[in-house]
Amino acid sequence: MSTHICEALVVSCIDFRLQKKIQKWLSKNFKNKAYDYVGFAGASKDLKIILKQLDISVRLHKIKQVVLIHHEDCGAYGKDSTPENHARDLKKAKKKITKLYPKLQTNLYYLHLDGKFDEVK
Repeated sequence: MSTHICEALVVSCIDFRLQKKIQKWLSKNFKNKAYDYVGFAGASKDLKIILKQLDISVRLHKIKQVVLIHHEDCGAYGKDSTPENHARDLKKAKKKITKLYPKLQTNLYYLHLDGKFDEVK
């Protein structure tokens, strides 16, 4: 099998309301860079699924970065879709990813319905 290398794995929610905003952001922030992209309801809410995809991206595509994007009014979170809960889960995901892949840069974002991205630190 030949090696294909890309910059990052980007994980976001499947919510159709935000796809154009995410693609616009990716076009700006990953201009002329290749990346793997996966969408799951709740983005990294089900971390086990994400970690499986991440492992494949690391092994096959030698990524250097992971980008996790959660969003406002997420149906997968239901009534628990608050900025605080998303920040908590994003930070939990980053901690686990850093433990498994210490050389990977992990960036966390919370996307508002109006298209504004907030970086979660």
